[in-house]
Amino acid sequence: MRELREERERLRSRVLSGSEAAVERQHRQGKRTARERLDQLLDEDSFVEIGMFRRHQAHGLKLGENRPHTDGVVAGSGTIGGRRVFVYAQDFTVFGGSLGQAHAAKIHKVMDLAVENGAPLIGLNDSGGARIQEGVLALDGYGGIFQRNVQASGVIPQISVVLGPCAGGAAYSPALTDFTFMVRDTAQMYLTGPDVVEAVSGVRVTHGELGGADVHGGKTGVATFVYDDEETCLDEVRFLVSLLPSNNLDLPPAAAPTGATRDERPRLAEIVPVEPNRPYDMRRVIEELVDAAEFFEIHENWARNVICALGRIDGEVVGVVANQPLVLAGVLDADAAQKAARFVRFCDAFGIPLVSLVDVPGFLPGVDQEHAGVIRHGAKLLYAYCEATVPRVQVIVRKSYGGAYIVMDSRSIGCDLSLAWPTNEIAVMGAEGAVNVLFRKELTAAADPGVLRAELVEEYSRQLMHSYYAAERGLVDDVIDPVQTRSAVARGLAMLRDKRKQGPRRKHGNTPL
Repeated sequence: MRELREERERLRSRVLSGSEAAVERQHRQGKRTARERLDQLLDEDSFVEIGMFRRHQAHGLKLGENRPHTDGVVAGSGTIGGRRVFVYAQDFTVFGGSLGQAHAAKIHKVMDLAVENGAPLIGLNDSGGARIQEGVLALDGYGGIFQRNVQASGVIPQISVVLGPCAGGAAYSPALTDFTFMVRDTAQMYLTGPDVVEAVSGVRVTHGELGGADVHGGKTGVATFVYDDEETCLDEVRFLVSLLPSNNLDLPPAAAPTGATRDERPRLAEIVPVEPNRPYDMRRVIEELVDAAEFFEIHENWARNVICALGRIDGEVVGVVANQPLVLAGVLDADAAQKAARFVRFCDAFGIPLVSLVDVPGFLPGVDQEHAGVIRHGAKLLYAYCEATVPRVQVIVRKSYGGAYIVMDSRSIGCDLSLAWPTNEIAVMGAEGAVNVLFRKELTAAADPGVLRAELVEEYSRQLMHSYYAAERGLVDDVIDPVQTRSAVARGLAMLRDKRKQGPRRKHGNTPL
């Protein structure tokens, strides 16, 4: 037994230390090893590894001569802030982190365990893609991962962290998960690499230009979060987990109440200009609403005309969707609608109440937007809100015009509590535009069109756009003092905390994808 123990310890030591040369190459590239990353991500001494001694069983093409333990992925479970999570970390020092049959089987197992135990799943991706020598078995392994991603969707939170290459079919798993983190300079995601792109199209492009973190964080929307280094990235993963429930049957983790139901915020009356066309930063409004002015913005650099964020109000986790007047005047466009729709669906799947802050002049007009399918993409946000059964509070801060008013969680599509500031303007369109349409002939024939237009705009505003017009018709529940917004929202969420609503019996709806 003593000899067996010594042999076991020698083998474990070799597996844990890995190839010295390969580890050195990883460090030279500015990347940590899989085990170093897990040490950073998980609570100290909490990691329980499974499949450490797993080895591939393939033969030929020199694979049979090289059968390292772990097969290029470290898998298991640990805790973050004392809460159970399941993880796998691809190990680029072994076969370049490429996925073969044994590698995939370990990931499949940890994914199954995550669902069975109702715990979040976190995947650390650093892989050259499918292991070519194993052929279709590698592709079958990816298919098993994708199938499990879909089955786990809406059941447990799924987080992908891209810390190196994630090429070919491997890129689909992060795209299927709830949140994707990427690190600048070292992370890349694409279906076909630069060499193939050049061969097919003649366009020369670098790995970063094709699928780097900033590309996916700012242009494609594939990356939810982008950071400069691995340490910050993994710390932020830990913070995100602290805001999420472990599964769809658990409540989001609550903190101690902060007295928000009695909290007035005078700065809110100063941040937002009364004039409907003057820009301001909606993030300052969110800071005044959430506890400790702390919120976690989702897709910060993509579709910046809408803000999606997780935060807490009176200790309870909420999802905030807000128009951003600082970017494109806060209009909705195709990208913004997609971004907000996916966030609304995530919050609804995991029981996170929604707070919508509305200051929207409409949908972005233009040939490009119409041809980009803004109708279809706008319908995604409409569908997401209509389907949501979590508590929903709407705050109309300033203007809310046309179809965008409906789409931003209006009473007509199921909002539970609609609040409005005295500055609210709810209408089919702004007074100027409405007058130009309704009185075009009269303005053309007038001796002084400017004077007549001003009179008609004032009359239209007085009759149809005054602060209490919607409230008088039951479409707004209360017109509140801006300084009382935090307390009013907190009281509303407390009122709705035990909301129970079931959708119609059906297999599933047909989202306008």
